[in-house]
Amino acid sequence: MNRIDASAHYSESPSATNQIPSLLTIIIDTNPRAWAALSNRLHIANAVASLLVFVNAHLAFGNDNHVAILAAHPNRAVWLYPKSPNPDRHRSGSSSSHRSGGNDGQDVEMMDADGQPGGAKPVASANKFPEFAQIETSILTSLRTLIDSTTPSDLDPTTLVSGALTLALSYTNKMAHAFEPAKNSSDPANPTSTSTGPAPGTTPVATMHSRILVLSVSDSEPAQYIPTMNAVFAASHARIPIDTLSLYGAPTFLQQAAFITSGTFLSAASNPGGLLSYLMCGFLADAEARRSLVTPTQGTVDFRAACFCHRRVVDTGFVCSICLSIFCEVPEAAECLTCGTKLALGNYGAKPAVVPRKRKKKKARVNGVGGREETGSATGTPVPG
Repeated sequence: MNRIDASAHYSESPSATNQIPSLLTIIIDTNPRAWAALSNRLHIANAVASLLVFVNAHLAFGNDNHVAILAAHPNRAVWLYPKSPNPDRHRSGSSSSHRSGGNDGQDVEMMDADGQPGGAKPVASANKFPEFAQIETSILTSLRTLIDSTTPSDLDPTTLVSGALTLALSYTNKMAHAFEPAKNSSDPANPTSTSTGPAPGTTPVATMHSRILVLSVSDSEPAQYIPTMNAVFAASHARIPIDTLSLYGAPTFLQQAAFITSGTFLSAASNPGGLLSYLMCGFLADAEARRSLVTPTQGTVDFRAACFCHRRVVDTGFVCSICLSIFCEVPEAAECLTCGTKLALGNYGAKPAVVPRKRKKKKARVNGVGGREETGSATGTPVPG
């Protein structure tokens, strides 16, 4: 009877009736040099248009789906959506305070609108869903501001992907705490503790599915190896997959990031014009939906690392047994540059000892006769009986 009058949902758990929110954080590589090299095959305007279609498709999957978009610039990482309330002071020369947050370490509230004064919102259009129009306006406005504030001194071939990954992980952690259920405790002395929780030996119910998608157009910079790997291992610990779609070059470190975090890596360098097809077919499904799908896999993964001394990608090197620092050559005084441990190299560099081979003595033969004819066998000729 409860099924007939639709009153059974009152007794069901929220996880059985409500959709688990899904957060998609997109990092766009906005390196001007890389996009200039790719302009004859894919313009950045067409790439942003395809990305907006992909974002709208992700949001259309459910009302609880969320999206956040970052721009990885050569010298900083900038929020495109939701827009940070801190203005971009890079044009005025105070970029250092902008990178450090400029808010004395305090948490701030991100604004979903495009930051217009007085709470003004973009003009509504009858042909577009209001939330889609709001996100599109915020992304295009922030991206235009970022491009206009770029100076010739900012044209560095290095893209700050590690900084964008750090911001993405911080925002994901903030959203995860926002979706956690309220903690109610009957103990007034300890109000932050909860009396109920998952049973021992059981997996806690997920409150939010999150993932990170990196749209890369440049190669991996060896100088960014250490901060990038720190962010990758933090994402792996938090079970946040890092997906990568490479439009140009070979991002070695992002290949390793996708492998370590169980993400997806695709290379569209041969056909960057099909960006929308790659996004819709390879990255639209979240981590939970991919368990029922056959996802694309990497044929080979470049596991080369960058040395800590010269920031060069090496095939073989020296590894500190204490802090696992990698060096392309023996450090000065054989001391680790990271932790100062004395490295025991053993007999490294010594020439190997060569043992002379013993020569066998040959039997002397007199007048060409050496006794019995040598047949190559130690046994004699059999005699018929």
